Order: sequence, then structure tokens, then C-alpha cells
Amino acid sequence: MEWVETTGRSVEAAVDAALDMLGVHEEDLEYEVVTQPKSGFLGIGSAEARIRARVKPISREKPDDRRRRRGGKSRGESGGRRERRPQGPSTRSSKSQSSKREGGGRGARTARDAPRSERTKEDTMDDGPQVSVEDQASTASDFASGLVDAFGAKGDVTTEIDDDTILLRIDGNDLGLLVGPKGATLHAVEELVRAVVQRESGGHSARLRVDVAGYRAKRRAALENFTREIAQRVLDNGEEQVLEPMNAADRKVVHDVVTGLDGLSTASEGEDPRRYVVIRPA
Repeated sequence: MEWVETTGRSVEAAVDAALDMLGVHEEDLEYEVVTQPKSGFLGIGSAEARIRARVKPISREKPDDRRRRRGGKSRGESGGRRERRPQGPSTRSSKSQSSKREGGGRGARTARDAPRSERTKEDTMDDGPQVSVEDQASTASDFASGLVDAFGAKGDVTTEIDDDTILLRIDGNDLGLLVGPKGATLHAVEELVRAVVQRESGGHSARLRVDVAGYRAKRRAALENFTREIAQRVLDNGEEQVLEPMNAADRKVVHDVVTGLDGLSTASEGEDPRRYVVIRPA
């Protein structure tokens, strides 16, 4: 996975920027602090926090294969930002939390002491037995099928593994109950399936995305069109526009659309779960 560098007034702000850029949940982000923020004296000598981040890689090796390769058993086998009035479609996102290091700079803490999101793949492999991505996909499919039945709906559940991400789709008719207003129920279903997979895999779960009746693709298309309309309004009147709070994936859609337009820029502001995008003249 490719690394990106982001900055912010704090490490938390830099992490939020990375989440926006990569369009993932915080649990799917791996990062390291390159530079701690400095306040300076009267603003002189101040510096923003800088981090390197990427989408956390997931190993697709099965546990037995990995132990043979590593030559033994794995451990654990023995048993104040400003708020403005927003506009546009809204969704909620999970809360982002900051991750601090002592002393500043890269390598100030050991990998074992670092938060899980800062550990490398080899660090997390030592925390306990791993479950293959294929087995995790099977667990997700079985649970989602039972969930569909519990809702009294009829739908086909399929899974696909794409670049170490489990894509779980539920297709059928009259599945609106599983989507909910503005995708709220779909988001809850995704979090529930993810929690079950994490529990069954001992916390070493792959990234998971759930879609119902193609809702996410339709929402993305609608959000892209909405963003273009707002962007044109900003170009016409020269005034910035503030969108409603969105999750990281939706904010990434907005950033991506505006990046392809001349004369405009975007910025994410606010605190999760009410973090939002501002579109302004460049």
C-alpha cells in the first residue's frame, strides 16, 4: 500500500486529513508521527504536525502457513474547532481519536507501546493467532445471511475479496429496511458485521465494506452530482459553501470531485461525528 503524508495543527488533525485522503475508518489506518507540532514563540518557529499514513495491509496467509514461515508458534496460541451551519446530505461517522507519542519524532516509542493503528503488520501478527481473510469473509457472509432473515427480508449474500478488503453485498427486492434513512441502517449493519468478524478473528480482522442493493454506488453518484452543483455555485458567487457532516468515505468523494475542478479547494473541519467539508475559491 502506498504511503501518504499529511499535516495538521495537531497529530489528531493530521490523522483526520489522512482519513479524508484515504477514505477509510481509523481502525483501517496505519500511521507514524514524523514531526510533532511546535507552537513557537509569538508564532515564530511554529510547525505543524506531520504523519506518514497508509491503509493498513492485511496478510492473507493462513495461520499454519505463517507459523511455518516464521519457524514456530505465534504468541497467544497457548491459550475546539469552530462550528458553522452546514448544507447538503448528511451521514455519520465513527469517532476519531488522537494518538500521541512521547518525546516527538519517529521511533520515540516502541511498536509494542504504540497504539494498534501505529503498529506494523509484523507487530500485530505477534498479538495472537490470525484468521485468514477467506475465513473472515465466510464468517461475515454467515452472519449477514442470518441478519437478513431476522429482518424478515429475502436477499442473496455474496462476498468478494479485493486487495485484502472484504466486499459483502446483499442483493434482492424490498431491502429498503436494511438501508434506512440516508444509509443509517446500512452503516449500522456494516459496523455490526465488522464487530462479529473482529470477535471471531481475535481483533485481527480485514477491512470490510457492506452494500445493500447497490446503495453505495448510487449514493456516490448522487454525491458527486451534488458536489459539482455546489462547486459551480462557489465559482459563480465566490463564496465558500459548508456541507453537512459526512463520514470519511463521503468526504473523500467530495475532495476527489473538487480536486478535478479548477479554481476551487476543499478542507475538512469540525470534530467527528460532525466533521464536514468546506468548498471554497482557491
